[in-house]
Amino acid sequence: MFINNKKVKIFALSSNRPIAEEIAATTGIPLSNCIVKRFADGEISIDIAETVRGHEVFVVQSTSHPVNENLMEVLIMIDALKRASAHSINIVMPYYGYSRQDRKASARQPISAKLVADLLQAAGATRVITMDLHAAQIQGFFNIPIDNFVAMPIIAHYFKEKLMGKDVVVVSPDHGGVTRARMLADFLCCPIAIIDKRRPRPNVSEVMHVIGEVENRVAVIIDDMIDTAGSIVNAANALHERGATEIYAACTHAILTYPANDRIEESCIKQCVVTNTICLPKEKLTPKITQLSVGPLLGKGILNIIHDESVSVLFKP
Repeated sequence: MFINNKKVKIFALSSNRPIAEEIAATTGIPLSNCIVKRFADGEISIDIAETVRGHEVFVVQSTSHPVNENLMEVLIMIDALKRASAHSINIVMPYYGYSRQDRKASARQPISAKLVADLLQAAGATRVITMDLHAAQIQGFFNIPIDNFVAMPIIAHYFKEKLMGKDVVVVSPDHGGVTRARMLADFLCCPIAIIDKRRPRPNVSEVMHVIGEVENRVAVIIDDMIDTAGSIVNAANALHERGATEIYAACTHAILTYPANDRIEESCIKQCVVTNTICLPKEKLTPKITQLSVGPLLGKGILNIIHDESVSVLFKP
C-alpha cells in the first residue's frame, strides 16, 4: 500500500495478533502474510509470502511470555526483512521484555535491557516503537530512533469518566513510580500518596508506610506493570487498613504470572484496569480485570511516522 508516496506493509508475529489487527484497522493497512514455523527441535523459521523490497515495514511483536521465543521470532524476522531488501524495518514492541533489567542492582549482574537493544540493532532494526518502558532511560540504549508511547491518556480518560465527582487519590506503589502517579493525578486533578515499601527479594514486597492522606477517599494505584500482583495487593491492603473507601489498580502491562489473578480476585481491589500490550488468554480475563486497547493509539503513531509528523501530540489526554 502507498501512503505519503511510501510503500508500507505491516506484519504480525505470534505474540499479539489481536493488537496487530487493531493497528491495521486504524491505519487502513491490511496485515501482510508471513508464516512462522518451528522445526522439531524448536528452531524458528519465517517465510515472508510477499515482496518487501523498498518497503517501509512495521513488525508487531510484544516480547512477553514466552519471552525468549518471541524475542527470537522478531530477531529472525528482522534478518529476513533485511535480506529481502526492505527499505526500513520498524519494530512495534508494545511490551519490551527484559526492561526490568535496566541496571546493575548488585555486583556481577547483566544489563539485559541493553543486550536486547543491541540484538535488535545488530539484526537490522531501523526503529523501535514501544510503550511505557519500565525505565525511560532504556531509550538511551539505542542508536536508532525509539518512540516510547504512553498509555496514561487512555487510562486517565477511563478513570475520569468512571470516578467523576468522587474524592480520589492516586497512589504510587513505590518511590520510583511517583512521576507516573503525578501524571495521572494531574489528569484527574487530585492529590497523590506513596507506598513506602522494601523488596527483600524479586517479586516479594513489604509495605512499611503510606505517605499521604487516603482516608475516606477512592484510591487508584498506578504502576507500569503487574506481574505476580504481590506488590499491588499489599499496597491495596495497606490502603484499606488506612480507610480508603474504594481501591482500584491500573497498569499498562498485564504480565499476570501465577498467582496474580487469584490474588487480585481475592483482594480488596474493586477493579484492575490494564491495557492490551500483552495478549491475555481468556482464563486471565477474570471478572476484576478490565482491558483497554492501545491499538488505535499505536496505529495513529505509525501513520504519523509514515507522514513524517510528530508523535508526541498523541500523548495528551
